[in-house]
Amino acid sequence: MRKCSLEKLDSVFAEIANSFKLYLPVDDKDGKAKYSEWAEGVKWSNALNTVRSPKDFFFPQTEDLMGFKCSGKNIEIIDTRNESEDFVVFGVRACDVKSFDILDRVFLKDPVDSYYSNRRDHGIIISVACTRPAETCFCHTFGIDPTEPAGDISVWKTDSEVFWQSNTEKGAALLEKLQALTEECDADAVNDQKEKVSAIMKKLPLAGLTADKFGAGKTKELFDAPEWDSLSEACLGCGTCTFICPTCQCYDIKDFNTGKGVVRFRCWDSCMYSEFTKMSAGQPRLTQKERFRQRFMHKLVYYPENNDGLFSCVGCGRCLAKCPISMNIVKVMKTIGGKENE
Repeated sequence: MRKCSLEKLDSVFAEIANSFKLYLPVDDKDGKAKYSEWAEGVKWSNALNTVRSPKDFFFPQTEDLMGFKCSGKNIEIIDTRNESEDFVVFGVRACDVKSFDILDRVFLKDPVDSYYSNRRDHGIIISVACTRPAETCFCHTFGIDPTEPAGDISVWKTDSEVFWQSNTEKGAALLEKLQALTEECDADAVNDQKEKVSAIMKKLPLAGLTADKFGAGKTKELFDAPEWDSLSEACLGCGTCTFICPTCQCYDIKDFNTGKGVVRFRCWDSCMYSEFTKMSAGQPRLTQKERFRQRFMHKLVYYPENNDGLFSCVGCGRCLAKCPISMNIVKVMKTIGGKENE
């Protein structure tokens, strides 16, 4: 483990930016944290987490896939992909780091999504341990420890120092570049911080939330639960929950005529929309209840059924904070899961 003083952190950022594009959470004009490219004078946000997740770096909201040019009956296919530059994403919380495991199982499974894979190959993740977990946090429900974030490099911040630990070959190579700005150290201060944060986690409102009633093999038991009617009746179908979720991976593919050719692109889609997966025969899920149920059954039952028990939720709490009707996965788990989650 290595450390540097907080006063040296900008120098560390500058050293990283000499070799990579560096992105980190920065406060916008409304005081909300979002990922921005680092430059001299840019300050790392003190916010617990960003409004939107770092998923955007690997699976962007819109992305060109290919182009076409037509001349008579001849069609020229144009590869619009560009090789991704090497980049570093700093300040990723443990919950968001875990989301990459979930996305990897979708996009890196045969047939591999080369667009996503290219970005994953070029990206380096520097995670940061949580020190002030929020009342909306429930990452522990899915086995995530906010004091032990994964990633290529893990970072712990105290009042005066920043501690660095490499976890992968990528991380070790980057930390090697920072030797002159960091020094070897023991982990005593980090261990003290872990104990304090773990104690806070046990006092959070959702500390008792479990996923024991969900997972593989529960489709028949949960699909026809009568509670879906009351849970879904106020849902607006706005899709906010899916667009801020770090693990949602649904997208649509569209063609756009530029006047000089056709560009095929993909963009995020939402299972909460009435036109989602609409086919020539119509929409397979005609009611908001069916669409609502699909979202949460996928995260809590279908995904773990097909991915060795791994849930498709990381407990980041974004949907708790942003849903306009205050409906979220926690209410679903408490209502469907029974009294032990109250």
